[in-house]
Amino acid sequence: MEKREQLYEGKAKKVFATDDPRFVIVSYKDDATALDGLKKGTIAGKGAVNNRMSNYLMQLLEKNGVRTHYVKELSDRETVVRKLKIVPLEVIIRNISAGHFAQRYGVEEGIVFPEPTIEFSYKNDDLHDPLLNAYHAFALGLATKEEMNWIKETSFKVNEVMKKYFASLGVTLVDFKLEYGKDEDGVLYLADEISPDTCRFWDAKTGEKLDKDRFRRDMGGVEAAYEEMMRRVFG
Repeated sequence: MEKREQLYEGKAKKVFATDDPRFVIVSYKDDATALDGLKKGTIAGKGAVNNRMSNYLMQLLEKNGVRTHYVKELSDRETVVRKLKIVPLEVIIRNISAGHFAQRYGVEEGIVFPEPTIEFSYKNDDLHDPLLNAYHAFALGLATKEEMNWIKETSFKVNEVMKKYFASLGVTLVDFKLEYGKDEDGVLYLADEISPDTCRFWDAKTGEKLDKDRFRRDMGGVEAAYEEMMRRVFG
């Protein structure tokens, strides 16, 4: 597959056209941002970790019946994916209180919920990604009721598969963000990435944070945390 002109550059990835209009090439960067883009930095090796881990997890989810955009890994940093129109929703599944949830509701981190929660935010940097519900998404024309139901069901299924998988690696899956997109026929697929950038991972025994929170909170040991997650996934 031939790589052509750059179509887009985001905070963590670049997207390139290919000679097949159905597919694009995603290239992962080491750039890191947090706090609505106010905090910027670099995490050495992050692009390769996120690319490889995300591809591995997408394939695991495919085996468990989840449609994903993954097509083929080209290198440590580049992957062919389906070209999708991204639904402007961030879907957050939470198993344990942390981050914004703990701040918003004034609770401590680490409360294990009786069952997972789901929340949606409107993907819009200018508005700082406000929270919305399924009715709002429908009212704004972001997704149909059927699409929202599919997104909810799929997100909880992703959680079940990943929670079990990471538990087998001695890692607690605290929460994570998903994004979805539609192909030219309107079929929904899981898109974006699943990585220490988009998930909270805690060591099951020590509770040590093994994700981007180390960057957000200036905790140090950021590269080591990403490398440790890579080691657990790939041995």
